[in-house]
Amino acid sequence: MAWLTQHQAALAAAFRRLWATPLNTLLSLFAIGIALTLPGFGFVLLDNLRDVGQSVAGVQQISVFMDVAASRKDVAEIESRLKQVSTARVTFVAREDALKRLQKSEGMAEIVASLPKNPLPDAFIIEPANTEPAALEIMKKELATWPKVAHVQLDSAWVKRFDAFLRLGKLALWMLAGLFAAGLVAVTFNTIRLQVVAHAAEIEVARLIGATDAFIRRPFYYYGALQGAFGGLLAAGLVLLALKLLAGPVSELAELYGASFSLGLPGPMHVLALSGAGGFLGWLGAQLSVSLSLTQFD
Repeated sequence: MAWLTQHQAALAAAFRRLWATPLNTLLSLFAIGIALTLPGFGFVLLDNLRDVGQSVAGVQQISVFMDVAASRKDVAEIESRLKQVSTARVTFVAREDALKRLQKSEGMAEIVASLPKNPLPDAFIIEPANTEPAALEIMKKELATWPKVAHVQLDSAWVKRFDAFLRLGKLALWMLAGLFAAGLVAVTFNTIRLQVVAHAAEIEVARLIGATDAFIRRPFYYYGALQGAFGGLLAAGLVLLALKLLAGPVSELAELYGASFSLGLPGPMHVLALSGAGGFLGWLGAQLSVSLSLTQFD
């Protein structure tokens, strides 16, 4: 109970110190909030981009085009082999059906009518159960070796490039977050140092009456942690505001491309993560500052 009472008293003292200088507290919170806003916004934006990539990619398909000279028997043999070696969903597209679909396309009716014969081959559309890029590449290479198979198409190159871009963006954001975290620790360090200087007489008296270093340090630790946590909440609010402002233009842009997309807003876990990160960095800055500043009283 004594330990809990001491921590409650330290927390109350930290709140009083925050409230005692509202202008300085507000400016510090804005500095911390802005430092956390850019990394927080970047990670939420990356999550939205990942969702866009998954929705655009849709179901991964492999298109197997038969030789134009392939007979019905050859097509039947390939279909039988596909059903035996793969658990994927297989759809057969006859060359006649493909020509009819092409003929219905805008501006293609006259071109198709002028063709002396059907140039399109029979094809199979495969939807593999295992959509890992490596597994799809192996299946593509195997299918290409089958007899009477003219071409195998796998449109996954852009998916790989998009995934590589997301990984690069995530790495860049982590580096940026590290730089801003160092700046946040520096801001807290300076703020706590000023607090220690302002309460120098109080610290001297507390030491004279037997107060331990842990007792003296504790309110400053809570002060730094609270400042960082509130700054994190401010950053979450700024991220939410920015996403709400962007939601309308992004939806309109998606509609122009015939898609339906809305920006995902940060959830409670994102808010807790920003507030927790701010609190931890504030506590770290306070610990470094107090440890260095109290040496002048030794």
